[in-house]
Amino acid sequence: MHIESGLPYPLGATFDGEGTNFALFSQHAERVELCLYDDKGETETARITLPEFTDEVWHGYLPGVKPGQLYGYRVHGPFDPENGHRFNPNKLLIDPYARELVGDIKWSSAQFGYIAGGEDPDLTFNEEDSAPGMPKCRVTDRAEVASSVSRPNVPWDRTVFYETHVRGFTKLHPAVPQELRGTFDGLGHKAIIDYVKGLGITSIELLPVHAFVDPQYLLDKGLRNFWGYDSINFFSPEARYLGPKGLAGFRDMVRGFHDAGIEVILDVVYNHTAEGNEMGPTLSFRGIDNYSYYRTLPDNHRFYINDTGTGNTVNTSHPRVLQLVMDSLRYWAQAMEVDGFRFDLGTILGREPEGFDPRGGFFDAVGQDPVLSRLKLVGEPWDIGPGGYQVGSFPPGWAEWNDKYRDTVRGYWKDEDGLLRDFASRFTGSGDIYDQRGRRPWAGVNFITAHDGFTLNDLVSYNEKHNEANGEDNRDGHSDNHSFNYGVEGPTDDEGIRAVRQRQMRNLMATLLLSHGTPMILAGDEFARTQNGNNNAYCQDSEISWVNWDIGDKGHGLQDFVARLLALRAERPILRRASFRDGMIVTWLNPGGGEQTEEQWDDAGATTVGLRLSTEEDEVLFLFNPHDGPVPFVLPEREGRAWTVRVSTAEELQEGAEYGGGDSLEMIGRSLAMLD
Repeated sequence: MHIESGLPYPLGATFDGEGTNFALFSQHAERVELCLYDDKGETETARITLPEFTDEVWHGYLPGVKPGQLYGYRVHGPFDPENGHRFNPNKLLIDPYARELVGDIKWSSAQFGYIAGGEDPDLTFNEEDSAPGMPKCRVTDRAEVASSVSRPNVPWDRTVFYETHVRGFTKLHPAVPQELRGTFDGLGHKAIIDYVKGLGITSIELLPVHAFVDPQYLLDKGLRNFWGYDSINFFSPEARYLGPKGLAGFRDMVRGFHDAGIEVILDVVYNHTAEGNEMGPTLSFRGIDNYSYYRTLPDNHRFYINDTGTGNTVNTSHPRVLQLVMDSLRYWAQAMEVDGFRFDLGTILGREPEGFDPRGGFFDAVGQDPVLSRLKLVGEPWDIGPGGYQVGSFPPGWAEWNDKYRDTVRGYWKDEDGLLRDFASRFTGSGDIYDQRGRRPWAGVNFITAHDGFTLNDLVSYNEKHNEANGEDNRDGHSDNHSFNYGVEGPTDDEGIRAVRQRQMRNLMATLLLSHGTPMILAGDEFARTQNGNNNAYCQDSEISWVNWDIGDKGHGLQDFVARLLALRAERPILRRASFRDGMIVTWLNPGGGEQTEEQWDDAGATTVGLRLSTEEDEVLFLFNPHDGPVPFVLPEREGRAWTVRVSTAEELQEGAEYGGGDSLEMIGRSLAMLD
């Protein structure tokens, strides 16, 4: 085949209507070969050296090559691990800019650039050809990208996130056709969208959908990488989620949610890749330009900086790697029309050689981008590296997962001592963290549960994790969960225990949805979904993780309760404070009806408290009693009207009941009430 010079931009494979331009960044390569394959991806039909090298980009143009063509790269260069170079042209490599991958990895020793066994095996050179076991890249027609995007643009103060999983949310849904379950097409089914909208959700947040890898050690145990936090490409959607419509199914799913006024947020993993450390496979970035794509130890580039805990760390300090991340984000925002991103281990992206910098290259690039800066941007503000915990330190315009909220609220409703001051701050928007640099209460994403950890039901049903099905002898997963089983580990027929658990689930949900800040609900918590005590179901592509839609009334009215709370939050601005400078009067009250004193704040065991919020338009009163026993609460005086119970987590306190100022209202043990 005759190849022309082509252009060094855009990176990736770009069809222009007559042929395809191929462009691959590699600063340290010496030669790049483009390998073309038949429609099945089994037979190599041509191997062509890219003829040009411009601005560290290898490129060439092939007339007549059209969308559908399968390809991969072989990159020649020095094999010098101690200086960070691990080139091996025997390995077929995935184009970092590929829009679609075809086929799965068929694991063997061929995927590894070294020969296993012996001393210092990563310094050896493996000549096995990996192509037969590698997925192939597919040329796509980029002319199909959207020219404009119509977004719901939900205001931040109205936003409610709903974290879920493409496959797990649809796999068992009875209204989704069998052939669509587990796919983007299934998630976009009318029954799914109607359910999410009916609950009152504004923004559905999907666990990773970028192409990812099933590690061999999981496959050997009959398990899979269910969550997807092991990306190998930042443009291609995970093939197992593609339905009958292929790539179009993703965009149709997004548009279906948009038509219902619901945003689509992607959980993205730009902090590491599936290639792991020096003992990992050579699948893409490592073989293209290891030294550029990954952070290596400054005194020995053979080894990787591991601030992620996964073996490697993506080097966003390199301009071309930063460009890759930015191009990926814009692709998903513009071509695939998503509305925002939640960044896994987001602290990594703000790391420069000297450490975390909220004005580092990545944050600056996003902040000035006319597309990305207008989207919802949520950081997971921690990693395992030095100074990795950065809650409250992300730049203005960003929201952050607030794990302080999670731990404090869990502990408070367990009636742990000494949490009242912290609880007061968390409920009113964590101003001690976010009231700086003009940031708003919405900057704190409040959550009780997430994919990583117990579900809401399991949080009140188990004292200990039960991860035996993961095949790691229950060693994996967090052990400090602030959970409590109230007398029996796991399911029980004891009506007393079940009643307490149900009330605690209502307490936790009511706290979450009535707090200032941006709430996030874990899918299925609204009807008490269980994972049978597994708090680390990352490898469970099974009924442990799949949402069981045989709901019945196993949540004892919890789903209706959550929907009512979400409707109330949407109706009442006082419950979703948009600014710390709105003139709202915040008054904390003791059970005697007076304002909370310093002595009462300092009394570690005195955790029953009231909160009065007042604006010119509205006024509400919250009463919290995390104790096991009842506590009488004297209601504060108010002029001209009684207090009316609007929300109660205890059946003994009827919603709609009225009380006068000065009346004593008995708050039964472990209960919450909102009056106005």
